[in-house]
Amino acid sequence: MSEHSLPILIVEDDASLREAIGDTLELAGRAYFAVDGGEAALRVLNEQAFSIVVSDVRMMPMDGITLLKEIRARLPHLPVVLMTAYAEVEKAVDAMRSGACDFLLKPFEPKALLAHINKYELVASENSAGVISSDPASRDLFTMAQRVAQTDATVLLTGESGVGKEVVARFIHRNSARQKGPFVAINCAAIPDSLLEATLFGYEKGAFTGAQQAQAGKFEQAQDGTLLLDEVTEMPMGLQAKLLRVLQEREVERVGGKKPVALNIRIIATSNRDMAEAVAKGGFREDLFYRLNVFPVAIPALRQRPLDIVPIARHFLVEHGARFARNGVNLSSAAEHAMITHDWPGNVRELENVIQRALILSTGSVIDPQHLHLSARVVEHAAARPVMSSQGDSEIKPDSMKDIEREHILRALEEAGGSRKLAIERLGISERTLRYKLQQYREEGFFKG
Repeated sequence: MSEHSLPILIVEDDASLREAIGDTLELAGRAYFAVDGGEAALRVLNEQAFSIVVSDVRMMPMDGITLLKEIRARLPHLPVVLMTAYAEVEKAVDAMRSGACDFLLKPFEPKALLAHINKYELVASENSAGVISSDPASRDLFTMAQRVAQTDATVLLTGESGVGKEVVARFIHRNSARQKGPFVAINCAAIPDSLLEATLFGYEKGAFTGAQQAQAGKFEQAQDGTLLLDEVTEMPMGLQAKLLRVLQEREVERVGGKKPVALNIRIIATSNRDMAEAVAKGGFREDLFYRLNVFPVAIPALRQRPLDIVPIARHFLVEHGARFARNGVNLSSAAEHAMITHDWPGNVRELENVIQRALILSTGSVIDPQHLHLSARVVEHAAARPVMSSQGDSEIKPDSMKDIEREHILRALEEAGGSRKLAIERLGISERTLRYKLQQYREEGFFKG
C-alpha cells in the first residue's frame, strides 16, 4: 500500500476545469474521483473514504460553502480546500470559520494545487488501517497510543466490552519498532482454566496426558513481537502468580520443562472490569496489577465519542455490504440520527451487529431507522425475544449449536430465578464460563442483566 492510499475528491461543475485538475493529478500519480456538484460529492462520501476534498465555491444548486458545512457535520476531520475565481473576503472568512483548510484562487498553477493537497490531506498507511477516529476523544486516544507505541512499555487497555481494545492494541503494534514481528492475542476468559497455563507457556512432550509432542506457548509465539493478554482479570489466581514471574524475569518455562526461554516481547493487557476494584476484592493480584499498569489507556465508550458512530457505521456498511453482495447501500439521515442518539451498551461490536442486521432486513439501497431495530436490542431473556424474518412476520427457529447453547443457558438462568450460582450447578459449567457467555449475549443484544 502506498503512503497516499486514499483518493482525492474533486468537486467542480466546470467540465473543462474538472478535466484539467484530473490531468494534473494523474500526471502526479495520484488517484482521484471527480464529480460535478455538491450533492454528488455527498453521495460518494457516503460510499468511500478520501484523503481530501477540493471543491469549487460557486456551484449550483449547492455551493461550496454549503458543501463544506455538510462535510463538517458528517466527517469533521476530512480536510477541505476551496477554489474560487473571486477573492471575496466575506466568503473566505465564512469558509474558514466553517472549517475550510485553505483557499485556492483561480487561475492557479498545477504545483499550487499539489502543494495544497500535500499540505492538508489525511495520509493513510498500513499503520492506521482499520482505525476510525473522527471524534476528538478517539483522536486523543490514538495520539496517546502513537506515543506509547514508540516505547516498549507494557500497556494496560481498559474499557467496556466491545469498545475496540484489540483495534487499539493492533494499532500500537503496527506503529512500534516490533511491527515486523508477530502479534499474538489470547483471550484469557475464553480458555478453560485447565488449558490456559499450557496455552500461555507451552509444554514439553509427555508433560501431561495427551501431550504427544512439544508445543510453544503464546509467549514464545510472540517472540520479537507483541502479546495481547485479552481480559486478563479473568485469569485464575494461581496462574496470575506464574504470569507475574514471567513478566519480572522476562523468561518462560514450558509445562514439564526445565530450561527457561528468554523472552523479547511487548505485553499489552486488556480488561473490561474496574481493576482497582478487582484488586480490592481479592480477585486480582495487586503486584501483578502494578506490573501491567505501566502505561494505562482508558478507551471511551462509543456513546462518549458520538462523532465516530456514523463513520464507523459507514465502514461496516462497505465491509459487510461487499460480503452480503449489497454494495452501494447507504444510511438515511433519519437512520444516522437514530444511531447517534442511541446509547450503544454493546459499543462498536453492537454497532457492527446492527449494521449486519440492517443489511439483511433492508431491501432497497437505503437503510432507514426501522431496519436498525435499535429499540428492541435487549430483552430480559431469550424466550421474550421475537426473532423476525426479513419480511418481519415469521419466527425463525434456532438452527445452530450456538443458538441452542445460548437459549439453554439463558433458560437455565431464568429457571434459577436469576441466581448464577444455581444456574452454574444446573449447567455444570464454571462461574467464569457463565460470566463470559453472559457478557457475549449482552453485547449481542440477547441478554440484559
